[in-house]
Parts: sequence; C-alpha cells; structure tokens
Amino acid sequence: MQDWFESPAGLYLLAWEQQQFELGVADIFGYHALQLGLPALDALATNRMPHRWLATTEEAPGTAAVLRTDYAALPFPEASLDLVVLPHALDSHCDPHATLREVARVLVPGGRVVISGFNPVSLWGLRQRHEHLCRRLNLGTPRLPPQLDFIGSRRLRDWLHLLDFEIEIGHYGCYRPLLGSEPWLKRWSWMDRAGARWWPFFGAVYFLVAVKRVHGMRLLEPAWKKIGAKSAATATLARRSGDNRMHMTNGNNE
Repeated sequence: MQDWFESPAGLYLLAWEQQQFELGVADIFGYHALQLGLPALDALATNRMPHRWLATTEEAPGTAAVLRTDYAALPFPEASLDLVVLPHALDSHCDPHATLREVARVLVPGGRVVISGFNPVSLWGLRQRHEHLCRRLNLGTPRLPPQLDFIGSRRLRDWLHLLDFEIEIGHYGCYRPLLGSEPWLKRWSWMDRAGARWWPFFGAVYFLVAVKRVHGMRLLEPAWKKIGAKSAATATLARRSGDNRMHMTNGNNE
C-alpha cells in the first residue's frame, strides 16, 4: 500500500487528500487526536490538538507519536479521543466494520471521525473489478493494491448511522483515469473540473466528516462561560444606569 502511494497515480491521490484533510481538521478542537494508517499522508498537519498519535505498522516521521496497534483494538479508554482520522484505513483492514466500531468506542460525545476511501463506482473501481479482462487485453494501465476492500460511500454512511454518527461533510474527488505516467495524468487534468461539475459521484475517492451523537445526553457549558455572561450583564447595567449604586461589579449593594 505504501509503495503504491509513491507511484504517479498515488501521488496524485495523496495531493488531493492532503488538501481535504488540512481543510477538514483545521477547526476541530479538543485535546487528543489519532490517525489510523497511511504515514505518507499527514492527516493531522493543520490540527492544533496538543496530543496526537499515528497508529501504523511502518516507520513514520512526523509530529505525531507512533503506535503499533490493531485498528480494531485501540489502546485507548472509552470516550477518550476528540478526533480520529482514517485515510484508507477501512480499505486496507481485514475487518473494517470492527475498526469503525472501535473508533466509535474511543470517541467522546461530539467527537469527529474523518474518513477517506476508494469509491467502487468510479473509473478506478471499474479498473479494479475487471483486472482479468485488462490483462487479457494487454492494457498497461496500473492497478490499485490487490488487498484493498472497496467500501461504497452509501454502505459507509449506513454503518455510521447505525453507530450514531451524523454526516457533516461528504464529497468526492480525483476524476482522472488510473494512469501510470505523470505526463498522461496531467493531460487528463480537465476531468477533475468536469467531473466535479457533471458527475460528482464518480470520483475515485470519497471524503467524509461525521460527528458522534449520543441520544439523551446534554453537553454542559464550562462554568467560566456563565461567569463571563454574568459579568457582561452587570457591566451593561452600570453603563445604562445613572445610579451610583450600580457601579459596583462584585455583587455588593453597599
């Protein structure tokens, strides 16, 4: 998988996904964030959480601490993470549904999950499904890694709904054919603009952001917000009143 992302098609895909993750996680706040897989992509680059981890089986330089763990058995307590990003983690894991359940377990209420995955309803998905035919016709187009499990966007949305996630963002990208040459990929760059406008659901990859909802739970505001609101209200009264007795802001009536 890592080797494929170093190919021209893989670099083209990484460039698009890097931009999506940078925009998607920049304004997600909290304390603890986790990336599952794909060290070639720094999905947490623009996120400002103080504690960030990368779960992978490969060496990965970067700002995040590296963990060696199974995605379906994360070493985190229940409701302890604010953000989990999965760049193709569901595509490459042997049990993607168990991985998603584990992500739901470790996320706090209101936490976010950000997912990218290959779209089976695309030119790339069609190429992958008809691998034997392409070989018989001697088509020299490259193929995706054979161990991938294509999970459709609609199927993934059903899984997220069952786990009490609510979709906030969802779109597709990378409409060029699966080609092995960088010059040929550049020649087909016009398809990215045309595809986004005319056939948006047929991009090679999808990108989703979902929030974990817990029914019957009401999030409490921090105490400092209430104190700040009271202070602001007292200051407003002092400005509006001509009575010298209202100039005290510490609650005394003396």
